[in-house]
Amino acid sequence: MSDSPALVAQGLHKRFAVKGKPAPVQALQDVSLAVPSGALSAFVGPDGAGKTTLLRLVAGLLKPDEGTLQVLGIDVAREPQAVQDRISYMPQRFGLYEDLSVQENLDLYADLHGVPADLRRERYARLLEMTDLARFTARPAGKLSGGMKQKLGLACTLVRSPQLLLLDEPTVGVDPLSRRELWQIVEQLVREERLSVVVSTAYLDEAERCAQVFVMHDGRLLSQGRPEELRARADGLCFVAKAPEGMPARALQARLLDDPSVVVDAVPEGGDVRFIRQPKADAGALDALLQGAAAEPVPARLEDGFMVLLRGQAGASKTRASTANDLPAAESGEVVIEVRDLVRRFGDFTAVASTSFQVRRGEIFGLLGPNGAGKTTTFRMLCGLLPASSGFLQVAGVNLRHARAQARSRIGYVSQKFALYGNLTVAENLSFFGGAYGLRGDKLRSRVRAVLGEFDLAGQEDATSGQLPGGFKQRLAMATGLLHEPEILFLDEPTSGTDALARREFWRRITALAAAGVTVIITTHFMEEAEYCDRIVIQDAGKLLAIGTPQEVRARAQPTPGRRPNMEDAFIGIVSQARAQAAGQGAAA
Repeated sequence: MSDSPALVAQGLHKRFAVKGKPAPVQALQDVSLAVPSGALSAFVGPDGAGKTTLLRLVAGLLKPDEGTLQVLGIDVAREPQAVQDRISYMPQRFGLYEDLSVQENLDLYADLHGVPADLRRERYARLLEMTDLARFTARPAGKLSGGMKQKLGLACTLVRSPQLLLLDEPTVGVDPLSRRELWQIVEQLVREERLSVVVSTAYLDEAERCAQVFVMHDGRLLSQGRPEELRARADGLCFVAKAPEGMPARALQARLLDDPSVVVDAVPEGGDVRFIRQPKADAGALDALLQGAAAEPVPARLEDGFMVLLRGQAGASKTRASTANDLPAAESGEVVIEVRDLVRRFGDFTAVASTSFQVRRGEIFGLLGPNGAGKTTTFRMLCGLLPASSGFLQVAGVNLRHARAQARSRIGYVSQKFALYGNLTVAENLSFFGGAYGLRGDKLRSRVRAVLGEFDLAGQEDATSGQLPGGFKQRLAMATGLLHEPEILFLDEPTSGTDALARREFWRRITALAAAGVTVIITTHFMEEAEYCDRIVIQDAGKLLAIGTPQEVRARAQPTPGRRPNMEDAFIGIVSQARAQAAGQGAAA
């Protein structure tokens, strides 16, 4: 493998014409960088930073408006096919053929790439072993779980041996277990084949595994370096504080976030709050925010350095202080969702088996589980979108076995995939869905103005929804779901693929809603987000494996020497143990 960089960019600019905007949008501005060969490198940054545009330029799918780009020593603008013959690119939505089997998908991509028949047997065997898909070669791709689909997509991308592998957010929507397996595959390729890999990711813990990290913002390269170099920006500024007795960690976090002159960032962690103080923050002001909570210094992480860097950009800190108070809603103890022995079957397949739980008013309740665990099926039954096969299900005082439409008027729903009308503007979507919720006249106009302000969408009213960056689409979906001021809000992986900044803003709003008495049911693959919940459920294979507060579930994690147990450790341990027991029982039978 050559010591020459895998790619070198000099002064790259890329602009796009956007409907409704008089001037082109500057997607990349004067980007210059060199990505090392034989190593793993990451592009990170907020939504709309230019990461995908840069990867598409590297893949020869777009041409720069200005500047030069050498990929594997080739000018990609002049010879895109020569580059494409030597690289593999896995976009965010990789094109699997869902009616074809795993093996047929591999064969199709091998045919498309002209892989000789005599090389396929060895290549297939290695890829199927690495991805653990050898047992599923006859299964249609459409019947694979989300994590298995991502692994098959990676295998299809690698049916030929590339010199450079480009991965655009490969773990979006993938559970922690599958995410760990995907990274093991990528790291094995780098280690054993000296493959050059460039990945864009919203997960900063993934970027921490890389040799080189490139931080992008508003189309510019903001910083670059080894993870330890970027971490150093937050050295001496990171602390963990324990919330006062009776105060949820998310309430202390919200108070800290709402004073950006004192605190750069704050997140719940292991029942406490991890925060970054401003380098020049007044000690008295910080003490006033902490209100007696003891704060202990902790080592900086890459995400801490990233947040220091991003919060330092003009306009990057947009977390909105809510008008709701930071204390939990009055605990009436009222049960607003009750589930008893809930079952959902599809033919002879049981997707959800005898699940029971209750959710109280003002709770944030998390549904967690691996891809294919049954949580989305459970979620859809709770929303009234899917009838139960058997069992008792009551939402907002309405029995969903008999009156689903009545319950829907009292709930809001934000789906995992952007489900609004992409060809309509922001204002048109809000007006249409407001009317569907029964809002008319002054009331509709008042609510539209309110959500435009609350979700920082003012000024975007005439923008076409389908052309918005991912973070703006998520805000619009949230605004639409809250137009009619529902009692219960259902959120299906709402932060999937969004960056750390957007997740902070999102959870600040959710915390305020819960404080105002709105009940929130959420599914997520970000295990740190489970720390915002009052209680969580972990499901797998349709069965409920664990239920309790984050602290109760976290206590089931296998302790790692020198490290506090976290939710990801607990999740992986609980799911792995249940699967091992099921496999043992199956073998005994």
